[in-house]
Amino acid sequence: MTTKRTVLVTAHTGREAAVDTARTVIGRLVEAGLTVRVLNAEAEAIACAGADVVPASAAAVQDAEMMIVLGGDGSLLRAAELARPAGVPLLGVNLGHVGFLAEAEVEDLAVTVDCVVQGRYDVEERMTIEVTARLNGQLLADTWALNEATVEKSDRMLEVVAEIDGRPLSRWGCDGVICATPTGSTAYAFSAGGPVVWPEVEALLLVPISAHALFSRPLVISPRSTLALEVQPETAGAVLWCDGRRRFDLPAGTRVEVRRGEVPVRLARLHGLEDTGAPFTDRLVAKFDLPVQGWRGRVRS
Repeated sequence: MTTKRTVLVTAHTGREAAVDTARTVIGRLVEAGLTVRVLNAEAEAIACAGADVVPASAAAVQDAEMMIVLGGDGSLLRAAELARPAGVPLLGVNLGHVGFLAEAEVEDLAVTVDCVVQGRYDVEERMTIEVTARLNGQLLADTWALNEATVEKSDRMLEVVAEIDGRPLSRWGCDGVICATPTGSTAYAFSAGGPVVWPEVEALLLVPISAHALFSRPLVISPRSTLALEVQPETAGAVLWCDGRRRFDLPAGTRVEVRRGEVPVRLARLHGLEDTGAPFTDRLVAKFDLPVQGWRGRVRS
C-alpha cells in the first residue's frame, strides 16, 4: 500500500498576494492527489476547501514530505522553527523583496508546483548555530538560528569582549556584534559590512556593528570554533536576537556562546526552473542586479 504524499502549506496571511497564491497552490496539489495541510491560525484567511487544518505543533509536519512557504525570508525563518526538528525540507516562494532563502518566484508558480508533484527536487542542508546565554552560571537563553545571533545595545553603547576558542580576541564599544552562518552572510551581516559567503562553505562569521576600535574587521572562523561575547559591567544592558525573531534581555555580565548547530535546516531545490538549481554566483547577480556586461566566459577551443 502506497502512503499518500503530504505537504504543509503556510502563507503570510497579512499579504493578499500570499493568500491568493496559497489557494492556487493548494488547489493544484489537491487536484494532483496530494494531501495538503494548513495551519489553524491561517486556515480562515486562506479559506481553501480540500486542505486539512492542523495546529502549529510537531504534528503539523509529522510524515510531511515538504513545507511550502509563501512569503519572504521572514516567513521562511518562521517556518524553519516548525520544520527543523522534524527534518522536513522547506520550499520558499518569494513574495517579498530580495528573498535569498526562497527557491522560486511567484511568476514561476505553475512550474514550481509541477516540480513538487513530480518529485523533481533535491534537498540541501544549511548549517545552523546553537546559542546559549548565561549570567553567573544561570541559563538565560538556550536557542538556535539559521541566519544569525546578534548581541545589541539596548540603550547606550554596548561594551563587549569577544572570545574565540577560550582566548580573548578584542574589546569593542559598538552598537552590536553579529555571529552568522554562511546562509546569514547575505542577511544582517551583509548590511553590517560582512563578507558574502557561499552556502556550501562551512564557517562562522563574526561581524562588529559600528565598533569604535582600530581592529573591528569582519572575521571568518572555523565551524569547529566556539565564539563567545561577554557583556561588560559598563553596559547598562543588552539584547540577544536570533534570526530577528527570538529576543532575550542580557544584563551586564552575561556571557553568550555560539557554536555550530547539530541540526541543520533543509531546503528544497527544484529541477526545471531557469534560475533555480543555478550556481550561487547567478543568484547573487540576479538578486542584486549586478552588472556583468562585457563578460565573455572561458574561450573554448
